[in-house]
Amino acid sequence: MSTPFYVSPEQWYQDKAEYARKGIARGRPIVALEYETGIVMMAENRSATLRKISEIYDRIAFGGVGKLDEYETLRKSGVRYADMRGYSFSREDVAGKSLANEYSNVLGSVFTREMKPLEVEILVVEIKENGSALYQIRYDGSMSDMTHFATIGGDGDKLGDLIRAGWKPGMPLKDAAKLARRALAGSGNSGSVEDLDEKSLEIAILDRTRTGRTFRRIAGEEARALLRD
Repeated sequence: MSTPFYVSPEQWYQDKAEYARKGIARGRPIVALEYETGIVMMAENRSATLRKISEIYDRIAFGGVGKLDEYETLRKSGVRYADMRGYSFSREDVAGKSLANEYSNVLGSVFTREMKPLEVEILVVEIKENGSALYQIRYDGSMSDMTHFATIGGDGDKLGDLIRAGWKPGMPLKDAAKLARRALAGSGNSGSVEDLDEKSLEIAILDRTRTGRTFRRIAGEEARALLRD
């Protein structure tokens, strides 16, 4: 039996989009930007156990904002997808683009068919031998292929402007991390730069100079040194 509409389909989709955006707005944003040998991802996260940024596969990482249980479910499904594809074919056949397409299909299907949309935005980033790929996937399944940097959650336009103003090709990791920190502080979604210390930030990198797994978290004294002027 088809779902009875109490309003027009257009209004129904608008209502769901507004619902999803409100849920996502309660979360803190994530920024990801290229540096000299990879991609650095950063988010304000004061939890010692809950993660917004995670590894998916050798050269692929995931970021999620919005409702924790929903993006955590998506993260786990992404790990299973990558493991299955790597097992069935080869590890080199696991690509960020195909994973982002899978996420786009799932989010789009839920948004179109279910009464309640997923209150999430997610980010899939991948490093390659001579470049990077950054995919932003929204609650309705729409996907954007970003260049050099990407943001999810918060005021994306303002975050993008702040990063664009300071980003340079081949910038060292330290400069990229400090730029990401300033952008988070300047976006109005987090505290001041001084408030965003190594204890309140979640930082991870994909570094193409590493062999095998390229994902690595940066915390503690290493994070403090990275953010120090």
